[in-house]
Amino acid sequence: MGEFAKSFRDLNVYQESLTLSLEIHEFAKSLPSEERYVLADQMRRASRSVPANISEAWRKRRYKAAFVAKLSDSETEAAEMQCWLDFSLKAKFMNQAAYEVFDQRYERIIAQLVTMIDGAGKWCR
Repeated sequence: MGEFAKSFRDLNVYQESLTLSLEIHEFAKSLPSEERYVLADQMRRASRSVPANISEAWRKRRYKAAFVAKLSDSETEAAEMQCWLDFSLKAKFMNQAAYEVFDQRYERIIAQLVTMIDGAGKWCR
């Protein structure tokens, strides 16, 4: 599994989370002005942390516990993003269709991260 990726950039979970982070960044621009410095900032930070922690985990593969910890941080940030999506839906900043697309994509990312965590020995040197 892990031997096929030469870089964190080769990981589907990294690529998807980076793409999603950019889409969240664009969505945050549509928030009402009173939310642009609070909710938008939280969403941008959490969404950016997902791929950032994956890239950091990749460099920590010499140490299984450190690798798992960084992937766990990434999983936690993805879950935080789901909270901000819930808030955006409830506050009517986002429609149901957009919410479902974003939420399902974060669910897939979380599932991929959990799979990597559970099989950390395959990824670590």
